[in-house]
This record gives sequence, structure tokens and C-alpha cells, in this order.
Amino acid sequence: MSDLTVLEICAGAGGQSLGLEAAGFTHEAAVDVDSHACETLRINRPDWKVIEGDVREVSGFDFRGISLLAGGVPCPPFSIAGKQLGRDDDRDLFPEALRLVREAQPRAVLLENVRGFAGRRFDEYRGQLLNELDELGYDADWRVLNASDFGVSQLRPRFLMVALRRPVTQSFRWPDPCGSPLTVGALLADLMGANGWGGASTWVERAAGIAPTVVGGSRKHGGPDLGPTRAKQAWRELGVDGLGIANAAPDADAPSSHNPRLTLRMVARVQAFPDQWQFFGGKTASYRQIGNAFPPLVAQALGLALAEALTGPRRRARTA
Repeated sequence: MSDLTVLEICAGAGGQSLGLEAAGFTHEAAVDVDSHACETLRINRPDWKVIEGDVREVSGFDFRGISLLAGGVPCPPFSIAGKQLGRDDDRDLFPEALRLVREAQPRAVLLENVRGFAGRRFDEYRGQLLNELDELGYDADWRVLNASDFGVSQLRPRFLMVALRRPVTQSFRWPDPCGSPLTVGALLADLMGANGWGGASTWVERAAGIAPTVVGGSRKHGGPDLGPTRAKQAWRELGVDGLGIANAAPDADAPSSHNPRLTLRMVARVQAFPDQWQFFGGKTASYRQIGNAFPPLVAQALGLALAEALTGPRRRARTA
């Protein structure tokens, strides 16, 4: 094993993976149950060990001594808020994350979730998680971080829980905001004008803000679009039609007043994926992967903070 190793669960299409890699972590394995997401990881990182299957079938003993256990564990259903940890719903994977902590005994843990998990409704549940980690020898803390504070052109607040095995805890510092995000127009100008659309420059001026949170990645959601009514309205104010995802940028003969739809590549760039990152599957499967992702730039900032706590002074990061 290298000096900074990670076992990543619920890895999805690799947003967190890219950020941790850029921060200097080497993947011992990336786990996800979704076949499309796993193929995305294999295409982009053919040398990685990608485990396609239920995280319940992964043994932490196989990864004993890793530096970091990380993952975008799905949000527990609201129905279990205030109930016993891990005993009320099979969809709750936090107990599996704790099992892997017990078995693998990583030096650090990073778990990511939606902002709603920070709400009062989950106070008791979060308290149980913190108590379990304390009993396992970890000091844990959590914060809500906005992706826009780390150079991502969308707000995207996310819940982050970090735990470090004592006595490393005192060395960890939450990352400070860094980087000013581009407006949606500046970020996507080249992609929107790729087919010679004469209205591209006008659209860039109109799209003079950052994006709302990219949503619509859930399996219960229908086809690929930019989310519920409130999100679509926010996109409309940026000159974007959020009712669907386009196959290509506007044609040269599209009217200058046209409200374009975003392509998959545009949405991926809003999520801070590099343009060379490929997504496997059709439009719906690819959009679901993109919509569920953790922006690499935020994961990189957290990865650097964890690397510094684990190894000492911060090293120069690779580009995510």
C-alpha cells in the first residue's frame, strides 16, 4: 500500500474519487452497486479495482490498515429519523460504513450526504453515529460546505462528516473556502457556441450567475431534466431550459433569444468534472451519475486537509 490509501464505497461516477486522487490518495478499491457507474470508473481508471455489488458484501478485513474510508453514503430515509441506528430500513447504509470502520480500522473516515441530513430531524441519528465512532476510537465532526466556496459554479451544499482515529484528530482542520466560481455563462461559453450559435455571446451575458444545485439523479425521478419546479425556475433565470437535456449545443440557425438546454457534458462541467471524463450508458443513466456526484474540487479540498492531518505539511496537489 502507498502512504495514502482509500477504500471508497458508493463511489458512483467518480466525483469524490477524482478529488481524492488529486489530493494524493491511491484507491485500493472503489465500490458501487450501479453497473453503469462501475463501467464509468473502469473506462476512466482501468487500473483501479472496481467492485460492482452491494457494499454489504464487502469485507473491511480485506482492507485493514488503509488511510481513509470514504463514500457518498445515501441519505437515510426520513422515516428512520429519531429511530435506532441501522435497525429500521435496509436502505440505510450508515451501519455498513460503521461496520467497515470496525473491520478495516482506517486512520480517517469521510462520509458525504445531502444538506437535509444536517437538519434537526436527524439530530438523534447523527448523535448515534458520533457515539459509535467515539466508541471505535475516533473523534468525529460534521459541517455543511457549499461547493461554490471551492470554485464550483453551483451552490450545492453538502453534509460532510469527518472522523479521525485518535490521536490524529488534533491535526485536522476543515478546509477554508478557496477559489471564485465562474458564472454559468463563462463556464459553458465554448460548449454553448460549439455549433456556431450566433446567440451564444448574448446568452453568456444572461447566464451571469452560478447554477442552482444540480438535481434529478434519483432513480425515482423520471427522464433527465434539471429537477423540480424551483430548480427549473432558477435555471430559466440563467437562460436555460431545464425541462430536458440536449443531445448537442444549439445549431447556428437557432434564434438569439433561444433558451438552450444543457448537454450532458455541460452539466458535468457544472459539477466540476474534467471534460475528458467519460460516462457510460444512455442519457438517463449518464445524467443520473452526474446528478448524484460529489464535485471533485470539494473532495480535493477535503482530501488535502485529511492528507495534511495524516502525513504532515500539505503537498502540492495534482489537478482534479
